[in-house]
Amino acid sequence: MVFDLRISRRSALRLGAGAFAGSLAMPAILRAAPKEIVVGGPAGAAKYFNADVFPIIEKALDVKILYEGTNSLTNLQKMQADKASPKMSVVIMDDPVMLPAAASGLITPIAASTVPNLAKLVPGTIHQDGMWANYQRPWAGIAYSTKRMPAAPKSWATLWEPKYGQKIIVPSLQNTEGFWVLLAAAHLETGKPYKEAQYDIDAAFRKLKSLKPNLLNVYTNAPQAINLLEQGEAWMIGGQFSAYTLIRKADGSPIDLAIPEGGGFSMPSGIAKVAGAPAGTTSDAVINAFLSPEVQTVLATKAFVAPTNSTVPTPAGYPDANSLFAPDWAFIAKERAGWVERWIKEMS
Repeated sequence: MVFDLRISRRSALRLGAGAFAGSLAMPAILRAAPKEIVVGGPAGAAKYFNADVFPIIEKALDVKILYEGTNSLTNLQKMQADKASPKMSVVIMDDPVMLPAAASGLITPIAASTVPNLAKLVPGTIHQDGMWANYQRPWAGIAYSTKRMPAAPKSWATLWEPKYGQKIIVPSLQNTEGFWVLLAAAHLETGKPYKEAQYDIDAAFRKLKSLKPNLLNVYTNAPQAINLLEQGEAWMIGGQFSAYTLIRKADGSPIDLAIPEGGGFSMPSGIAKVAGAPAGTTSDAVINAFLSPEVQTVLATKAFVAPTNSTVPTPAGYPDANSLFAPDWAFIAKERAGWVERWIKEMS
């Protein structure tokens, strides 16, 4: 299944413009707060954050955002190293990485009293009594080159077809999206639905090893992988996000995103305040801005993600969030370090 994502930017601008005055209003206490704030988040989001999101927040809050873009595990490691004297004040990471961050005391709860837009989020998007909240919901499937593949891949099994030797890229398990190929492999090897297959990791690795002849590359840097797809050097990327692929498609790149038979995946993205954050109340204001109708409308339009603020409509053509599989993140977080070691050993 490939979704028609012809978004009306004019409609989005109309939607956002009417609400700009309200929910991004700067708290009075911010007038004494630092003028710079370091935000850590995914490298793949840097382009649309810098171009479309940060200018709105910086103007509304009169702050300068310094962005550290990398993968979630790397930002977690930075937070662990800097725990005594944090450099980042707000962190944007995937839910399975938020879990160990919360357990280690690296993030601190946010509350509706200081982040008013928290009260407007749809159910199930605030976690562990406010330790973090989901500011967007991208979805994942198979990204493919429309130049090389006129028809969308119909099944996850397509990645394993012999005719695609050295044409496939997959994310490393160091990237959270790497789990999607692992899960698809478990599903194909066992014949079980995702809900059951997600726990059969031995079967997943058994199937993954048979994918090696088809691999062109394994990435930790998503933008570089997308570049290879755009150039037609890679034909498919398994487990790729709407937020990475469809932005490039909208800019005219010959790529698209398919949700294969068997279903796609839901990848809630979280935002949290770093414990002991140097920017103090500015952190709350930035998080509030990410949860605002203004920023979420821009994200839905520019980044192709479903909004989490209940006042922002999901754009037409987006998949029903209820049709996407959301895995047992607690299980993944507990086992992930061992899987990464096994991945390096068995897939290199």
